[in-house]
Amino acid sequence: MGQYILRRIIYWIPALLLLAMVVYALAFFGAGDPIKLMFLREEGDVTYDAQRLDAIRREKGLDRPFLMQFGEYVWHLVRGDLGMSVISGRSVNDMIAATAPVSFQIGIATVILVALIGIPLGILAGLHHNQWIDNTILGSALFISGIPSYVVGPMLMVFLVLGLGVMNVPYGWDGLFSRKAILPMFVMVFGSIAIIIRQTRAGVLEVLSEDYVRTARAKGVPEIMVILRHMLRPVLTPVVTVLGQMLIGIVNGAIIVEKVFGIPGLGRLTIDFTYGVDYPVIVAITLIGAFLVMALNLAVDITYPFLDPRAGQAMTGIED
Repeated sequence: MGQYILRRIIYWIPALLLLAMVVYALAFFGAGDPIKLMFLREEGDVTYDAQRLDAIRREKGLDRPFLMQFGEYVWHLVRGDLGMSVISGRSVNDMIAATAPVSFQIGIATVILVALIGIPLGILAGLHHNQWIDNTILGSALFISGIPSYVVGPMLMVFLVLGLGVMNVPYGWDGLFSRKAILPMFVMVFGSIAIIIRQTRAGVLEVLSEDYVRTARAKGVPEIMVILRHMLRPVLTPVVTVLGQMLIGIVNGAIIVEKVFGIPGLGRLTIDFTYGVDYPVIVAITLIGAFLVMALNLAVDITYPFLDPRAGQAMTGIED
């Protein structure tokens, strides 16, 4: 297992460098010019000339060839320095440190809620296949998941703020356990829960035909014990994979939710600095997203042996 993990981490290094180079090249050779955009944001009648722009580019180090700029960026990256923002002049490390925990909190809490709600509903639907319970659960989940997040948010806001009056307009961030966090999390839960319900339901239907489940039922084992001891672990194996991918999508893709609800997370940071063509911030956010994908895929692989011993044997065979 240790060799397997080490080998995967070693493979990450060239992949991350290649990704950083591609993203940096797209920003460098793209149509956007961060220096010109700095002037466009200034209030009043702002005039500038080519000499002034060139002087600012030399000051920011943006007048050098691509390979020189990218090489310097990689050198700083190896030392743990993500660089300085071209637009604001702030440290990218500080900006990531201030926004990433917020997005991770929301993402992890959303995945936990999806698992706590979706897995039991999926098991219940699978055990009552083609009955009214199954049709109600699956139909409701598909209906809810089909509503876009920019529609779910205002609907819930009208219901909770104007209808029930249980909260004020949830804008900003006061922590995961504040009322302001309820709506953003439930908006993302609504968009993801159908996937877990369907995956769990499919796993239950597959396991129901196994001999060990039928034998346990024939011996008179209580249904709850059949579910917990014989069905749950094989059912959860593919569900864990989906949950891992879902966490990646929530953290990397919560742009609309964070922007609408004024949450200072990575999604909002992505919008603000992508518009400004801020190379260091764009590359840093992309690398964090790529590292998150790789790390969660590795974490999912590691959990497989605990859910299915055959996966552990296969992993040992890979090491050998």
